[in-house]
Amino acid sequence: MTVLSPSRTGARVERQPLARYTTLGVGGESEVWFVADHAQLAEAMEQPYRILGGGSNLVVADEGVPERVIRLTGPLAQADLTPDPVLSTPEQIVTGWVGGGVPLPGLIRKLQKLGLSNLEGTVGIPAQVGGAVWMNAGTRYGEMFDGLHTLEIVTPQGTRQVTPDDLAWGYRDSGIPRNHIVTRVRLRLRPSTPEEVLAKMDFADHARKGQPKMKTPGCAFKNPGGGKGAGQLIDEAGLKGTRVGAAMIAPEHANFIVNLGGATAADVHALLALICDRVGVPLDLEYELWPETLPG
Repeated sequence: MTVLSPSRTGARVERQPLARYTTLGVGGESEVWFVADHAQLAEAMEQPYRILGGGSNLVVADEGVPERVIRLTGPLAQADLTPDPVLSTPEQIVTGWVGGGVPLPGLIRKLQKLGLSNLEGTVGIPAQVGGAVWMNAGTRYGEMFDGLHTLEIVTPQGTRQVTPDDLAWGYRDSGIPRNHIVTRVRLRLRPSTPEEVLAKMDFADHARKGQPKMKTPGCAFKNPGGGKGAGQLIDEAGLKGTRVGAAMIAPEHANFIVNLGGATAADVHALLALICDRVGVPLDLEYELWPETLPG
């Protein structure tokens, strides 16, 4: 880690290996900006940038990236779950602002204890709120847009607030452009009980027990439709358990690539290319690649 000159707004700036911030555990050194407010964020966005949340669903090149990498901290990583007295009704709770840097697993646990429903289907996703909203992260039991009321989005041109109805969102897609940052959201939740929410969380979590426990970005490819999931297609191609270096297509579920220890992004890229070559139907990546295309 190399500490760089402080920014004029007080943001902490360091060169760090991005591997420490990704669930896969790969990624080279880059310039990381830790921003705690909108002024620091505006300064960080004055040059080409990327936004890094919980680091799931992400494969960063071994060389890192040339752009600034922004992480939300401080107030932008805090949650106000107090019901808004104007927007809330007996049937619907609308919270205060939840920062984009808030870890999603901890948020889901807090909502369960408060007996607030709508997001329990996202249990187990190791993301931050902003990134989870940006890609509409979810499982077969629910997704982020099930529980959104208002989104605050920051771009180099300024800040705006939108609702889900303003966005063309869908499966693993929020409709928010790549260079737009989800800084805060208000949640739209249904009053329930801690016991009922916990039961739904346990049901969704139990269905994920077959997924690997090693370092992984999550599912590699979106399900293509047509009755077979991506994992089944990869398994039928005989690729389950295939290794390149220290990266492996997981024996438990073929739509996951895992880091056995010491894997490189190049190892993962090679497995992704192999899958695309061997599976008989086109597959769309669910992983985000930094840079955006597979080498070669």
